[in-house]
Amino acid sequence: MGARVLIYVFKTDWFSWIRATKLALVLTVIGALVPIDQSALSGAGQLIGSGTVLAQDKPQNLLQLLFKRKDGTPRNKVAPKKKTVRKKATTIKRVTRKKSSGTKTVRKRSSQSTTLAAAPERVEKAENARRILVAGDFIADGMSQGLIEAYDQVPHVVVDVRTNGSSGLVRDDFYNWPEKIVPIIEELKPTLVVAMLGSNDRQAMRVNGRTEQVRSEAWETEYIRRVEAFAKAVRSTNTQLIWVGSPPFRFRSMSADILAFNEYYKAAAESTDGYFVDIWDGFVDEEGNFVSTGSDINGQPVRLRSSDGINFTAAGKRKLAFYVERQLKQLLGDAASPLLTSLANENAPLLQLPPLQTEAELESTNPMSIEDPELDGGNILLGDITQQARTQASNPLQSKSVRQRLVEEGLPPPSQPDRADNFNWQDTL
Repeated sequence: MGARVLIYVFKTDWFSWIRATKLALVLTVIGALVPIDQSALSGAGQLIGSGTVLAQDKPQNLLQLLFKRKDGTPRNKVAPKKKTVRKKATTIKRVTRKKSSGTKTVRKRSSQSTTLAAAPERVEKAENARRILVAGDFIADGMSQGLIEAYDQVPHVVVDVRTNGSSGLVRDDFYNWPEKIVPIIEELKPTLVVAMLGSNDRQAMRVNGRTEQVRSEAWETEYIRRVEAFAKAVRSTNTQLIWVGSPPFRFRSMSADILAFNEYYKAAAESTDGYFVDIWDGFVDEEGNFVSTGSDINGQPVRLRSSDGINFTAAGKRKLAFYVERQLKQLLGDAASPLLTSLANENAPLLQLPPLQTEAELESTNPMSIEDPELDGGNILLGDITQQARTQASNPLQSKSVRQRLVEEGLPPPSQPDRADNFNWQDTL
């Protein structure tokens, strides 16, 4: 009976101890998670005499207070290492920008020192420079930019531009080139007219009050008439015409029509004693297909056309002008050369001519007959030169060698007996 009572008591105490342990663990976890107000701890620390507790920016829980190092970092965390950043050495360059109001100095940082090539100075054009008039649509405007660049350093060539980007020969109600070109030529008085039209002419045209489709029979008849009217208008001003053919485009149907237009331009230009410049092969491949990338004027592969397949890049515009430049060099001659300079009055040297002489002071020379035998030594028989007196120098050191006598006096060396050059017949007889 007593043993049973002891076992019951032991079981009762055992369950109570387990419950107490569980409660302690729950309180410990709650205390570790709930932040503690350090202001209260500081007051308690002053009462206990343990010193002042430093306030933290953030509230800390019980675990952080228990496992914190002396330096303030937790035990389970390592203080981050300081990263060493290597900075590249920079070079400070001073660039002076000139303005109308004054100068401004700007400091430019660069990792490496670079040298900028100075742009060539613009050459002053001469008063008697030849003027080239560029007329046409938006393609002609791009070509004019290449021509201006080509003749920028040529003092005797000036490029004038009169273009209308949306113009052509079909919409004469918008811009009538056969009527507009004559006043422009009379104003500028150019030596040559470089025309380039047709890129905007693939559209219907009004002919005798009717709308005609592109390249129909009536359309072609009227279009050829307008092309010839433009060429005759230029020729009526006694100005040379250079008609530049239109280039290919990315769309096959458009390129096919432009190819037919170029035949009209060529016939009209040649009928008025003008010139036609064909640029088609410069913007197609070996099979005649459109290409957007090709070789520039230096033979380097570059992009020539923009993404729309119609407009040109800067390199393409320069290549357009390159074909025209070759024709201009043939017509302008030395004027198209950048090495040609003019002799102005201030550059002319002061020429001092000798004084005039009277007839008594003149030295006259008697005329010599061409048939005189003494003129070329024709009175001397061949071989007589060997009969000249051969004086021997008294000093052997001053005597001339065989080579010196042959070069200076023309005397061959004396013949030796029994040798092929011995022509002394007396020795053989």
